[in-house]
Amino acid sequence: GTEFGRTPGAQGSDGRDHHPYGFSIVLAGGGLKGGIAHGSTDELAFHAVENRHYVTDLHATVLHQLGLDAHRLEIPGRKRLEMDIGRPITEILA
Repeated sequence: GTEFGRTPGAQGSDGRDHHPYGFSIVLAGGGLKGGIAHGSTDELAFHAVENRHYVTDLHATVLHQLGLDAHRLEIPGRKRLEMDIGRPITEILA
């Protein structure tokens, strides 16, 4: 997953702008609950309003399910900050 979805409406050109405020991602398998929707947006699908998470939480969830410690992950050439590390989204785990 990435940190951007796309704006819910057309922008008057051939595409839509980046939109980090409310977007969807589909996950399957890997010890996750099936058939659920976690979170919601406002009526315009513009802002997340329920069960809001950062993309770092998604990354932490995947790492957790793989048995990896996000605090020990090293990226060559990049110093990780504590704010770079999310928390696993336990509500979606089976």
